[in-house]
Amino acid sequence: MTIDAHAHVIVPELLRAAAPGESWRPAVSREDGRQVVELAGRRITSAVNEFTDLEQILSHCDALAIDGIVLSPWVPLLFYEVDAADGLDRCRLQNSGLSAVRRNGAGRVSVLGAVPLQAPELAARELCDLMAAGEFAGVEITASVNGEYIGAARFEPFWAAAEAADALVFVHPTTRGFADPVFDQRYLWNLVGNPMETTIAAAHLVLSGTMARHPRLRVMLAHGGGAIVPLAGRIRHGQQAVAAAGPSAEDPSAAADAVIRRFLFDTVTHDPRQLRALIDAVGADRVLLGSDYPFDMADPDPVATVTAAGLDADARAAVLAGNAARELRRGAEVRG
Repeated sequence: MTIDAHAHVIVPELLRAAAPGESWRPAVSREDGRQVVELAGRRITSAVNEFTDLEQILSHCDALAIDGIVLSPWVPLLFYEVDAADGLDRCRLQNSGLSAVRRNGAGRVSVLGAVPLQAPELAARELCDLMAAGEFAGVEITASVNGEYIGAARFEPFWAAAEAADALVFVHPTTRGFADPVFDQRYLWNLVGNPMETTIAAAHLVLSGTMARHPRLRVMLAHGGGAIVPLAGRIRHGQQAVAAAGPSAEDPSAAADAVIRRFLFDTVTHDPRQLRALIDAVGADRVLLGSDYPFDMADPDPVATVTAAGLDADARAAVLAGNAARELRRGAEVRG
């Protein structure tokens, strides 16, 4: 079995076609064979594969020998920029649609939900309710919320709830995290900006003590964790030698580089050598197959990327499906 743990969907319940008078909703159309998403006055053309139709999404999985898929929201549809009440309403509408996608997925689909993280205590309550319903493996959140990274103290209620509910938390870039004009050039907002956001979020969770306070947290980082693993030694040194980085851990097992290995990582590195280096660094049990479907920066053949990494049979099986199956069994199971 193979399970793609990083893929996105826009549920029909959110589309503008479902309520044409509500301009906050995304509109999806096709131009020259490519889907175009219109949202908040922007036209997004980076979704090169099917974004909304479940049957076509599963057909794409078939073509790539992917048996199960974990679908999470397109990150602009987490709606952190609106007030908490509106955010909660939109999250609940989206989660209802995700539940339907899971039920209609012929046992092949698991889902990660949305919570209004702009109001962490409200998000914590909603997360607990979501997990208690038994249909969700966890939630997707972004690396920062309205400019504040997720290791900040005000997000503590959410992290406590995530640990208590045993929820898988998938950390994804906002996709527009940096204002420097260079990121508008050469697709750098995506090529460099996205993994940079993930790197900062992971470091923030470690250095703020969030991961240490919650040893049972399950946090999966998008895009192979960005550069957090190559920077692990540097972060550990800073923690030990520079007061501004944060207190040094007395227990060597709690040092920054050891804590970094507690994260889960997807395989979206676009290079079998980089993927092998990631697995060598954190262990084959911490890495899950991922594609970043349906975007232009998705791995077009994630199973082939894992195969080309030269893993032994047990490690390959773990990355392709075993690790995802283990994590999903702790929330909503992908049933084959």
